[in-house]
Amino acid sequence: MELKVTLEGNKKVSTNIGDHLIMTDQPEKNGGSNSAPAPYDLFVASIATCAGFYIQSYCDNKNIDSSGIELSLNVTRDEKQAINGFVTTIHIPEDIPAKLHPALKKVAEQCAVKKTIMNNPQFVVETIHKN
Repeated sequence: MELKVTLEGNKKVSTNIGDHLIMTDQPEKNGGSNSAPAPYDLFVASIATCAGFYIQSYCDNKNIDSSGIELSLNVTRDEKQAINGFVTTIHIPEDIPAKLHPALKKVAEQCAVKKTIMNNPQFVVETIHKN
């Protein structure tokens, strides 16, 4: 997979992913105009939405109405404000039996984004001259 990133100016950056365009911006306090999510916000959202995808797929496969299920994700920080964790909370409506809670938790834990992070991937940055 290769993404094409364009620097749009004024703290805005766009990314083409297949047929999709994602715009990012910075909050006003960081010199942007807050016209789109910041890149870090998209990173955090990818964790939460990935877990949501796995829960949705499980519910679809088991014919469970998932319309009332919601997720929240909180970033935890240490005393120096460095990020040290993420807590995903699954808010489950009362009409879904408690016996299904462990299964919903288990499928959320299968999130491919989370697994990639936990695999400690190598990050390489390189430069080349444009032709």
